[in-house]
Amino acid sequence: MSTPPSFGSAGEHRLQQQLGTADRAARFYDQQVRSYLTPEMRDFIGRQAMVFLATADSHGECDASFRAGPPGFVHVIDAHRIAYPEFRGNGVMASAGNMIENPHLGMLFVDFTHHHVGLHINGVAHLYHDRDLRHIHPGLPTDVAPGRGPEMWVQLTVEEAYIHCSKHIPHLEPAPRPAGRDAARPKDSEYFTTPRTAHWPSFP
Repeated sequence: MSTPPSFGSAGEHRLQQQLGTADRAARFYDQQVRSYLTPEMRDFIGRQAMVFLATADSHGECDASFRAGPPGFVHVIDAHRIAYPEFRGNGVMASAGNMIENPHLGMLFVDFTHHHVGLHINGVAHLYHDRDLRHIHPGLPTDVAPGRGPEMWVQLTVEEAYIHCSKHIPHLEPAPRPAGRDAARPKDSEYFTTPRTAHWPSFP
């Protein structure tokens, strides 16, 4: 009996067989996918100021979200664990709530400005109060976002880490955020839920 592939889902492997891509996928798993963070991956994470999150609840209902902060706000603990802070938000706790039901977490870091490459990290998440994770990992950063303290931390134990190739990653130039608020722009709480009025801008 052949040994099943160590990476990827059963659905992936079924489609690979059906579409004739199993050999190509096997090379990718062997050459690109790791069950830990290489030194290059750890360095890459330390330079990133944003990450996209994928979670699902116990029924498989999915949610995609986004986190941002100063470069290095996602803290590399070691080759097998990373952690990021959860700050006060809208109180819904969609991502963290999903992790309570289903701890599997997917993270995607993308460098849009320099090397135009991405890093996927999939693994198992655990939620910690700030004081509890600091007790376990005293090296946790103390001033992740000036003036803001985390309500909790998400620690991810890495199961898969692999590249997202640069082919279709757009180039984006960093720019300072405009000062002040555009008076013609709807407030966040009204942006997608309140009908547009004549003084609100329209876009093609």
